Amino acid sequence: MPSRRDLIRMTDEEAIAFLRSECKAVLGTIGKDGMPHMVTLYYGVDPQGRIVVTSFAKAQKVVNVERDPRATISVESGDTYHEIKSVMAQCSAEIIREYDEVREAMQYIRSANPRPHTEEAQEQITASYTKRVVIRLTPQRLISWDHSKLEGKY
Repeated sequence: MPSRRDLIRMTDEEAIAFLRSECKAVLGTIGKDGMPHMVTLYYGVDPQGRIVVTSFAKAQKVVNVERDPRATISVESGDTYHEIKSVMAQCSAEIIREYDEVREAMQYIRSANPRPHTEEAQEQITASYTKRVVIRLTPQRLISWDHSKLEGKY
């Protein structure tokens, strides 16, 4: 008989599909003192299954990745125990600085978050591209759980 852990684990394909269905995550990088640095942000997933986030180039999360390219991102959904779904991706991170790649990654993030921007807000975002970088996260390990697979049983 499979363990409860085995019952709720998502396949890698299910985990990537779940990541594509959401838009907000918690990113953990490693601070210079070794402590986790956690931030909530919007993200997107590129066609290769890599997770992309954007940040101003001088942000602490960027400094942390420059020093140590290990990062973890966590995405969850659900309001009750039986609805909880979550994916934690342990990743190798790289900083992308090239304007065209930053612009492209911003589109993956934008398409994951369908909330409309005003024209003025979009102009501000576009103007900020030159100050931004992308942190591209390549999952090395996916850890997941989907309590809906228990079909309401505790």
